[in-house]
Amino acid sequence: MRRLTPGCVIVATVIVGAVLAAPASAQSGGGCHLQGSASLSPGLTNTAQSFTYNFGGNLSGCQSNQAGAPASGAVEAGRVVTDPATGERFQEPVPTGSGSCASSTTNGTAIVTWSDGTQTVVQFSTTGAAAAVHLSGSVVASVTLPAINPQPGQPTSKTIATTRDAGQSAVGALTFQPSDPTACGGAGVTTAAIDGVIGLGSQ
Repeated sequence: MRRLTPGCVIVATVIVGAVLAAPASAQSGGGCHLQGSASLSPGLTNTAQSFTYNFGGNLSGCQSNQAGAPASGAVEAGRVVTDPATGERFQEPVPTGSGSCASSTTNGTAIVTWSDGTQTVVQFSTTGAAAAVHLSGSVVASVTLPAINPQPGQPTSKTIATTRDAGQSAVGALTFQPSDPTACGGAGVTTAAIDGVIGLGSQ
């Protein structure tokens, strides 16, 4: 439908451009530049292993063939959400993966909050080779977050529903930049910057 657009990765830019230039039969398409950071546990090393992670970032420069689509937003996965009204905390699904600094695969659910207040829930998978990461996925109807130590009378979960981009597919080409690349041969990479392009669209 819109979003996640032009950044630095040529492959994704081409994909997003193709969506925006699609014939009239295409329902929507677009993309945004994604810039953010990820935290991994345990840290990635040169030895393959299972791991979990969380990430968050900003979406900017969003372009779409749909009038009125937001030009920016934020995306995150695996983090703790605090209800501003009650202070109660809820846990987003934590992405999981396996692999090493050389190559990896992951799966997770990300929540996008657009500048107009609408939200998009995306189930995704990634494949990575060194610094290059390819993302693919689809928009789902909702995700339910369990409460963290709810008090008596408080809700035990919180459901976030997709209110924009229902039925879309997601694709992205990202770069994964460890804060300390030499950590691959030691304690492991626990934090990294993420930069690239993500696109959402349907035919």
